[in-house]
Amino acid sequence: MMLLALGVSFSAFAALSLAMEKHQLDLHGKQAAPLSRRRQWSVLGWVLLGVAFGLSVVDHGWAMGPVLWLGTMTIAGLLLAFGLYPWKPRWIAPVALALPVLGLVAALV
Repeated sequence: MMLLALGVSFSAFAALSLAMEKHQLDLHGKQAAPLSRRRQWSVLGWVLLGVAFGLSVVDHGWAMGPVLWLGTMTIAGLLLAFGLYPWKPRWIAPVALALPVLGLVAALV
């Protein structure tokens, strides 16, 4: 279940980064998306962070769940900021879609 929370956290940070004009230009190299679209990305990112929090609490309870949620957010943020953005920015969207699916498969197995 923690791999699912990690994948959802990564997707949340990817969505939150797409809500920023600077990162829109970094990823697409063109004009940024309209403000309404960026707000949708922002709301999606915050909802996904809430889902990741819920997964962590359901899996490990209120004592350790929030701590592990902070850990998954740290790992996801580091992977995004220091891993994909500098070297492979075009991989961000596919990885953001694939990680939650892989985490769900791992949770079901």
